[in-house]
Amino acid sequence: MKMIDAAEFKETIKTGTTLVDFFAEWCGPCKMLGPVLEELDSEYPDVKFVKVNVDDNMDLAGEYGIMSIPQVYIFKDGEVAGKMGGYRDAGGVRAFIDETVK
Repeated sequence: MKMIDAAEFKETIKTGTTLVDFFAEWCGPCKMLGPVLEELDSEYPDVKFVKVNVDDNMDLAGEYGIMSIPQVYIFKDGEVAGKMGGYRDAGGVRAFIDETVK
């Protein structure tokens, strides 16, 4: 998964479907979710998977109202299509993606 910052964010989500993992290095549930998202990245070739470190991009986290992490957003052509908070196993994340991307 590619790590992006606020400068790359708008361009990255502008077209297509993008899953954004808002996380922090110190966050235990974020560390658990990371490998799940890495695994699912290859299952969804039409979805871009990226990570945003909220500690390094506080303005961006504030813009999207990120109050707790991990938060996973799915954007379709720049618009928020779905949000998922907290840790989920691969089945839970897959269900979220399938429901949101359909």
